[in-house]
Amino acid sequence: MSTSRNKAVLVGVSGVSSSGKTTLARLLRDIIPNTFILHEDDFYKTDQEIPVNEAGVQDWDCLGSLDLEALEKALDFIKTHGHLPSNLESKEDKNAVGESKVDRQRVAELKEEANKSLDAKASVPVFIIDGFLLFSQEMQHIRELFDVKLFLRANHKTVKQRREARSGYVTLEGFWEDPPGYVDSVVWANYVKDHAFLFEEGDVEGKLKDDVCQELNIDTAPLAVQGNMTACVDWAYGKITDHLLKRTAK
Repeated sequence: MSTSRNKAVLVGVSGVSSSGKTTLARLLRDIIPNTFILHEDDFYKTDQEIPVNEAGVQDWDCLGSLDLEALEKALDFIKTHGHLPSNLESKEDKNAVGESKVDRQRVAELKEEANKSLDAKASVPVFIIDGFLLFSQEMQHIRELFDVKLFLRANHKTVKQRREARSGYVTLEGFWEDPPGYVDSVVWANYVKDHAFLFEEGDVEGKLKDDVCQELNIDTAPLAVQGNMTACVDWAYGKITDHLLKRTAK
């Protein structure tokens, strides 16, 4: 990619719903200077355009629910200009995230370290994009735009527990609440379908295909950090700052 189209670092944070993507993104924004967030959820289609599945339920967790052309254009704009399009306003920031139980002292230490090691004035801005479908095969053109790709895992039990504990979501035109059985029949089913290619025998709770992840430059959070946001922040911070320091050294 040419320098003229490389005025920002794009960090994709993807994974199944309720795996901690938005919480992680917000913490990293607090830690790393000159960092901003863009949410894949800000590119949902209008409420009336969301696909309806065979059971007659709107499917907010499939590719068809997203305006992929608008997302790709926004990411390309950021790469080219180094800032968000002026007409893009986030609704996702109106949605609350659960308690992360992160070690605030560790967050403060990382912030101090980042301010010392990264020159916010000299470095390009960092844009963290979080979303549930950033790395799927059908998102190849969008996937290739990311400089750093961070993939978070969570097992079915955790996803079900966290997602069903949420009250609902602000949408473009209203509010959405998951109907009974939505996690199993829609959220988890779509996650398996779109991410099976990354795992041995398609088991999304099993072993990753290391060769595929390496080929696509996807860094997957170690199982040891699953469910531990402090450890997850440490891991993600290391991946992003490694990229920024290498970029600066060039």
